[in-house]
Amino acid sequence: MTRLFQLESEDDIEKVVAQSQQIAQRAMHEYDLDGERLRFNQLSDTCTFVIETEKDGTYLLRIHGNKNRNEIDSELAWLSYLHEKIEIAIPTGIECRNGSKTVSIDLANGDCVFVSVMRWVAGEHADEELSEDQVYKEGVLLAKLHTVSQDFQFPPEFTRPIWGEDSFKEAMARLTEHYQRFLTDEEFELYELAADKILTCLAKLDKNSSHYGIIHGDLHQGNIVFHNGDPHPIDFGRCGFGHYLYDIAHTILGLYPAQRELVIKGYESFRKLDGDWLPSLESFAVMVMIENYSHHAPDPRETEGLKEEQPYAIPMIKNYLNGKPFLFHSKAENERENG
Repeated sequence: MTRLFQLESEDDIEKVVAQSQQIAQRAMHEYDLDGERLRFNQLSDTCTFVIETEKDGTYLLRIHGNKNRNEIDSELAWLSYLHEKIEIAIPTGIECRNGSKTVSIDLANGDCVFVSVMRWVAGEHADEELSEDQVYKEGVLLAKLHTVSQDFQFPPEFTRPIWGEDSFKEAMARLTEHYQRFLTDEEFELYELAADKILTCLAKLDKNSSHYGIIHGDLHQGNIVFHNGDPHPIDFGRCGFGHYLYDIAHTILGLYPAQRELVIKGYESFRKLDGDWLPSLESFAVMVMIENYSHHAPDPRETEGLKEEQPYAIPMIKNYLNGKPFLFHSKAENERENG
């Protein structure tokens, strides 16, 4: 295994994509997909390509730059289980010639990189504003995923990341290294104060099976497609162990307050949230936002977008630090909207 995707400039990005295309072509041979149409899709933690076939539909080929085989095989095992237990379309891995779902491709420098191929999930991203029904169904989707998670029996050598205190500290360390690309020193001090509050919250949370388990880990609006009006989850590359509220935070962060309320209503129509969950959800929402910025900060393609988000992010952090609710409409705001 090697860390393939080290991006510091546009030249780095172009080189990685070109190298990845050669790797993808070699991997297609192992999956008996020679001669099929291949096109570049996206470069992030993985480099992905779409494979379009005339007879067998569409696939997504993923080149994993920094994961070991156990991590990838564990993700595919989880997806296979979800596919069996839930009526919602789930991306699942296909087998290569030797029966494995993960292929190792040797590189010229003696390292290797792992590749997997997934069945494509039909659907489209919502081009226009989501309907109330779509948002409500996103909540139901989350609840169904979390319910199935509670019964999952881990196979031998199951290995997936843990999203909690240690991973968040790593995200903050990464942000500390790159924050000056889009934050002032004063703004970063607010981020550090928020991080301290988040870590204090995480330390107090229990990890019993009703609150904690295998989660998607990245179910933001870009990882949800709609088919016949129903939401389908894609890109489980960050699936791992975490609090269910952390999963919910990813989904609601890109929505308006009224839409966030609908997600919660949809979720609780299938699976109730118990206890005083709102303060924890607010902590997870700020945690997710900071992790997102940490993830994108080293990428020069993201710098301007990160700067543009700060007029929204900084007030959110200030509200969080001051103990002022910010995720949903207050009672007074609802009354004003309803006349």
